[in-house]
Amino acid sequence: MKIHLTRRDELAIITIDAPPLNLYSLDLDAEFHDALDELGGARALLVNATGKVVSGGVDVSLFAAQEYREDAQALFDRMLLLPQRLATLPIPTVFAAHALCLTWAFELAVACDLIVATQSARFGLVERVVGLTPTMGGTQRLAARAGVGRAKEFVMTGELYDAATMERWNVVNRVFPDDDFARQAELFAAALSTGPTQAFAATKQVLAHFENGGVPEADAHVTTIASALFETEDLPRAVHSFLTDGPGHATFAGR
Repeated sequence: MKIHLTRRDELAIITIDAPPLNLYSLDLDAEFHDALDELGGARALLVNATGKVVSGGVDVSLFAAQEYREDAQALFDRMLLLPQRLATLPIPTVFAAHALCLTWAFELAVACDLIVATQSARFGLVERVVGLTPTMGGTQRLAARAGVGRAKEFVMTGELYDAATMERWNVVNRVFPDDDFARQAELFAAALSTGPTQAFAATKQVLAHFENGGVPEADAHVTTIASALFETEDLPRAVHSFLTDGPGHATFAGR
């Protein structure tokens, strides 16, 4: 098994474990999809990896096996499905990068809602070394976070960028010390798993509209999305708790 799914209460954890380099392969892709199929009941997802690197990239033999453009596009269409599924999950998603994070793994990271990293982590889209452009959404999702100019720099230079730089670019959300990183990342994600899950899903919907059409598009949908939360269990209970006990005492069932 190259992908492992575990649970910590209502936090699901998907761990990439394909030593020594955690390279993308079709087997790994299939196992990752299987893990996503089993997320029912989870209220947050943490994606992490084992080993000395998060990933060294894609198994380049996959590209060598493509004889025709049509075959290559079919492969790329399949590869793109994975970050697309991550991006549309209705729960908070966190990617934890503890070390070097290249190509497909970085593209999964920017498909998640939040990225946490160690101080020593490095990131790169290095497809230029084989004459390719990233195919799993990394270019455009990086542009959404850091701007078009930064995305062009990142992809065209193929250089590696440290966590501090990526935090400054608004790509990485939190940088933690290397020591105790796994625990800190899990605590960060676990805190989201006990929050107002339906409200988080609504936030993701509003921001998806913003990404598609800017503030006017988001404005056209935000009141409909927000008002639907009054049909959940969490919002009325939290409002009652606020009025009765003050702010910060509500607990959330995720319904």
